[in-house]
Amino acid sequence: MVSSMAGLTGVCTMRNGHLWLLPGLLMLLLLPLRAAAQKTSDCARWCPPNSTCANATACRCSPGFNSSSGVIFTSLLEICEDINECGPLSAVSCGKFADCQNTEGSYYCTCIPGYELASGARMFKNESENTCQDVNECTSGQNPCHSSAHCLNIISGYKCRCRPGWKPIPGSPNGPSNTVCEDVDECSSMQTTCHKSTICINAVGSYKCRCRRGWEPKPGFQDNQLNTTCEEMSFPTWTPPPRIKSQRLSHFFERVQGLGRHFKPALAQDTIQDLIQVVDELLQTPEDLETLSRSDQHCVATSLLGGLEDVLRNLSQALPSGTLTFNASAGTDLSLEVQEQGHRNVTLSSNQAKMLLNWDVVHESGDSGPSVAGLISTPGMGTLLAEARLVLESEKQAVLHGAHKRILPGVSSVLLSDVISAFTNNKYTRNLSSPITFIFSHHSVSPGPTQKVFCVFWEHSQGGCGHWSTRGCRMVTTTDTSTICQCTHLSSFAVLMDHYNAQEELPGLAVITHVGLGISLLCLLLAALTFLLCKAIQNTSTSLHLQLSICLFLAHLLFLTAIEQTKIKVLCAIIAGALHYLYLASFTWMLLEGLNLFLTARNLTVVNYSSVRRFMKKIMFPVGYGVPAIIVAISAASRPHLYGTLTRCWLHTGKRFIWSFLGPVCAIFSNADI
Repeated sequence: MVSSMAGLTGVCTMRNGHLWLLPGLLMLLLLPLRAAAQKTSDCARWCPPNSTCANATACRCSPGFNSSSGVIFTSLLEICEDINECGPLSAVSCGKFADCQNTEGSYYCTCIPGYELASGARMFKNESENTCQDVNECTSGQNPCHSSAHCLNIISGYKCRCRPGWKPIPGSPNGPSNTVCEDVDECSSMQTTCHKSTICINAVGSYKCRCRRGWEPKPGFQDNQLNTTCEEMSFPTWTPPPRIKSQRLSHFFERVQGLGRHFKPALAQDTIQDLIQVVDELLQTPEDLETLSRSDQHCVATSLLGGLEDVLRNLSQALPSGTLTFNASAGTDLSLEVQEQGHRNVTLSSNQAKMLLNWDVVHESGDSGPSVAGLISTPGMGTLLAEARLVLESEKQAVLHGAHKRILPGVSSVLLSDVISAFTNNKYTRNLSSPITFIFSHHSVSPGPTQKVFCVFWEHSQGGCGHWSTRGCRMVTTTDTSTICQCTHLSSFAVLMDHYNAQEELPGLAVITHVGLGISLLCLLLAALTFLLCKAIQNTSTSLHLQLSICLFLAHLLFLTAIEQTKIKVLCAIIAGALHYLYLASFTWMLLEGLNLFLTARNLTVVNYSSVRRFMKKIMFPVGYGVPAIIVAISAASRPHLYGTLTRCWLHTGKRFIWSFLGPVCAIFSNADI
């Protein structure tokens, strides 16, 4: 302190002569004050941002920052600035396929675009942590290309390119992320290799070569291929069934072969019409085919159904687009639908049947050829399929078994509808994704309590024959005159009525019936002989008894011998009409006997009794045989189809037709008290 004061005194003594020393003197004066401040705080308070004080007179830049004087500085005018670790002179190295990213006071490394760390992290610090590898943008789950373009991975990136058969749409560059492609129509641009026997069909990204109408692939080639080569269509092969000896069938196949020899694709429509007529004539006059055994007839029907379907499927490929119908004189009918591009829904009608199908269900996947659907009705085929066996699928068998019923093996099934065959250009229609609907119209029928209607198809067996089957078909609904079926395959179909009986039916009922009627026949025969041969007892009353005995005898005899003769429908109807007449006549003769007793009891004198006898002789034959004849004639004229059922040759119970018998009987009973 003393020295300071001495210095100050010295300075002051020289003040008058040395004014230039004034700043220095001021510094000398401030030194004591600065020392005093240092004692109160050891850190400088003037350090700039991004720095900390080093001591009372200096500041230190934070890590990642530097001043013009270095890390430590004492000047109030200096600041700490960010160090660019990623600069060209920096010692920082991120390694291959990586970039250095500077931040304020630090830095980090990232993989360059198109690369990523193996760990999936976004950044790293040192080169030793570098695991950058190429990113496959095409398989990373986020395909950057448009759906019409193909993604091609390259090192550190990707490209979007159009697939073969595609091209960029106008204005769309061939570059990443914004390339949009469209199909190239090779057929219109003439960039095809199709043979001259084919036509070019453009496809998405490619094209196909398809045989022209009326042409078919040459042996060794397939249709709808790039190398398809075709030749003019020939008539399909149709061979007769083996081991069947029939002149009528041989003549039929000779005519079919004649059609094949003269076949030209341009005349396919005429050939189909001729073929339908030939089949129709065969079924109309089968001749010696009817003498074959039932199994052989079924084999013939199988050959006709399958062969006709195959021939029509092939010949229809040469037809022009549209709906065509072909008819024959005896009822064989064909309806065809040919389309270049199949419509979604198709309806075909043929005679008494209709088919509703969705073309997408039966159209072969990838087939770009003409779409063909056909429905042929062959009414005469039912003759060859008579007494064919019915095979129920397991589900339907279980339903009948659960109801304690079983199909009668000894009773043949009855066809209610015409036999129809459905086909398309696709041969493989065994298991369709959705069912095809068939609507059958048939003659009026009301199933009885032991009858059931089935939708069936003709299933070919390994032996070349076949049988009716319900597999894949179900009945949707049925009425007296129509039935709707649905099937998950295409084949030959019909509506069938079969018969069943209940398992709890009394086994001795038939025996009791036959024994009882047999005894009744014997007694009636003896009574008739007595009334006829014994002259002593013959009078009006015995004449009435004789006619009653004759009618009952004939009715019971016909019942026992012919009630179940249902195979021939006309014969069964005649038997039913005869039984109707005989039983009505029996009840009428009973009425006359009662009338005779009544009149005799009321007129006991000889004169009156003679008049009663004359009256009865006049009316008994006209009434006894005439009134039943009039009733049966009216009934047969109004509803002849109701004579004979599917199991019995008797009156049908449907539509109250049975009252043509019960009505007169009830009227006779109501007058029994006279």
